[in-house]
Amino acid sequence: MLYDAADDPASLSTAELREAYEAQIRRAVERVGVETAAERTGVEESDVAAVADGPAPDLRLEDAAELAALDGDAPDAETIVLEIRDHLLLGMTTGVLDVDTIASNVDLDLSGQEIQQAIEGRSAMTLRELAAIQRYIEERNDR
Repeated sequence: MLYDAADDPASLSTAELREAYEAQIRRAVERVGVETAAERTGVEESDVAAVADGPAPDLRLEDAAELAALDGDAPDAETIVLEIRDHLLLGMTTGVLDVDTIASNVDLDLSGQEIQQAIEGRSAMTLRELAAIQRYIEERNDR
């Protein structure tokens, strides 16, 4: 969920990958409606409405997972977040990547330590950051 929003993330730009995440979240919100989504998740109704109307605000991963979990076939939000983190870490292992390499190759104003903290869940990660990190990892693994 979310990390599988696009068939070939490496072929997309960071913005396109983020749009794929948003489309997946949008479908889940449309399924239950904006008001119900806000009530069930605790995400601000204005943010949920923005997701429904697109383009979405730069949601934190946890909020995006809460909304994505509204899809009837989706796991719960905590599982979605853990799967995303596992997917990123597995991709880093496969590509023999460290966080400093990622930091120097993505258009984020984050250090390697900050990327590590975001991936591990010790600091917040936004969908924009997730898209940049996932895209770079996937691109490296496609070489």
